[in-house]
Amino acid sequence: MSDTEIKLVMAFIRPDKLSDVKQALAEVGAPSLTVTNVSGRGSQPAKKGQWRGEEYTVDLHQKVKVECVVADIPADDVAEAIVDAAHTDEKGDGKVFVLPVESAYQIRTGKTGPDAV
Repeated sequence: MSDTEIKLVMAFIRPDKLSDVKQALAEVGAPSLTVTNVSGRGSQPAKKGQWRGEEYTVDLHQKVKVECVVADIPADDVAEAIVDAAHTDEKGDGKVFVLPVESAYQIRTGKTGPDAV
């Protein structure tokens, strides 16, 4: 096992930017990712509406959570690729977080650490 650090790059982005983000990740050499549909709130304002005469507020917005674990590619390069691809210059563009990964195990081969990534 090498001393290479393993990082988790986790991003919350607009659903319509997923295709751009996937392409950007492939271009920096990080094609492996996990995508989850999520909802949440941040600085993006709540939306008000009416349904059957009742007013309601939508303060949880639909987002896509993209997770990418890297060891042989700089996590900062991955994060920057996501930021560049997901940017619209409007509130609600999302966030990117880089976290350390303590260990990794590949189930099929039994590899551990950076070799498992």
